[in-house]
Formats: sequence, structure tokens, C-alpha cells
Amino acid sequence: MVINTNLAAQNSAQLLMGSSQMLSQSLARLSSGSKITSPADDSAGLAVSMKLTAQMSRIDGATNNVGNAISFNQTQDGYLQKVSDALNRMSELALLAQDVTKSDSDRGLYNQEFHTLATYINDVASKDFNGVSLFNGNTLNVTVDSDANTFAMKGIDLTSNTYHSMLADSVTSTTLATQGLTDIKAAINQLAADRASIGSNIESLTYYNDQLGTLKNNLSAANSRIMDVDVAQESTNYAKYNILVQTGTAMLAQANAMPQTVLKLLA
Repeated sequence: MVINTNLAAQNSAQLLMGSSQMLSQSLARLSSGSKITSPADDSAGLAVSMKLTAQMSRIDGATNNVGNAISFNQTQDGYLQKVSDALNRMSELALLAQDVTKSDSDRGLYNQEFHTLATYINDVASKDFNGVSLFNGNTLNVTVDSDANTFAMKGIDLTSNTYHSMLADSVTSTTLATQGLTDIKAAINQLAADRASIGSNIESLTYYNDQLGTLKNNLSAANSRIMDVDVAQESTNYAKYNILVQTGTAMLAQANAMPQTVLKLLA
């Protein structure tokens, strides 16, 4: 039996230190809700989680971009619905002006409304969305994923001659009304194609938006498996390490008391 070196106490202290560290780690996990409270817990898992988190942030950005692009197209279509109403009325006026029972004075009244509507359509062509022209015909590339891939969103051109030529039309005579009707029918056909293009844009962008939502959910699930603590399992670990710390503390006290038995040999 020796006094200077108490191996039992040293071993007990080492085991107690390990149990205390595990208890502290378990407390940190339960209080934070995360399995990784420091890089030492799972360095590889932390690296993967950081990449997943960054990708999810980029997905949020892409989702906002796609959502704004959908709103852009919906705004375009809202204007084009009114342009369609104006063209329908203009075509009706062109037909009314060809009525042989109408006088030139009547046609003049029709022509006044005709030009007002043509001016309205020309004014719509200058509208913008947050400073971006709605109807200049430019194709816009919309970022649709976390890797910055883009979707070419076809533009609508209300400044084209098909729409603009109606400003020069007139219905002051049956001959002019006939030519005006021809131009209006061409504009209606172009408008139908333009609205179909907008519908195609919205449909494609909606698919991209749904895809981004699904991808983010899957990435969140993967990140959760790496980072989120299983409370039931960790509570069991906490109870185990708590018992080990209490037991280790008691055993260390016993180990420290062992050298005192030497006094009985000296008595």
C-alpha cells in the first residue's frame, strides 16, 4: 500500500472527467436542439450541413426570383386583357362605320372613340414593372435554381407595327374602316399569340417554383438528420451520464479516502 501515488483516485478522476464532459455535451445538445454544438462533435457532418444550408439560402433567392417573374407575367396579362377589350370594341366600331345608313358625322363620332382606344393601347406599351419595361419585347433570363441556371422568358412587344399602325387608321369612311378592321384583326391575332406566350411563361415558372419548394424540403430533411438532436435518445444519454457523474464522484471520494487506512498500520 502506498501514499504518494493513489492510482485508484487518478483512474476515478479520469473516468469522472470523461463522464462530466459527456454530460455537458448532452446538456448542450438538449438545450440547443442540435447534435453538433462544436466542430469537434462531427467535423464532416458540420461541413455537409454548411453546404446544405448555403444551398437552401440560394434556393430561397431563386424562389423569390421565380415568384417575381410570375408576378411580372401576371401583370402583363392584366394589361393585355384590357387591350383585348379595347381591340374588340375597335373592331366593332370599324364594322359600325361601314354601315351605309350612317352619315359622315356619325362616322366622325365613331372615329373619335376609335382613336381614343388606339391611344390607350399605345400608352399601355410604355408601362413598366419596378422599372423594367413590360412590353418592349426583350427576352428576360430568370434564375430558376441554386446553380444560377436560367429560363428564357419570352418578351411581349406592344411597340411593334402590328399594334402601333392602328394609330394611323381611321373609320371616317367605309374604305378607311375596312382597312382599319384588317389592321385590328391582325392585332387581335398577335394579341392572342402574346397571351398564349405569357400563359406558357407562367406555367413553366410555376413548375420551377414547385420544384424549388420540393428540393428545399428534401434538403431540409437531410440537414435535419445531420444537425437536429433526437430528444428521446439524448434524454436517455443525459440520464446515463448524470448517473455516471454522481457515481464517479462518490467513487472518487472513496478512492481519496483509501490512503487513510495506512494510519491503522502506524497505530
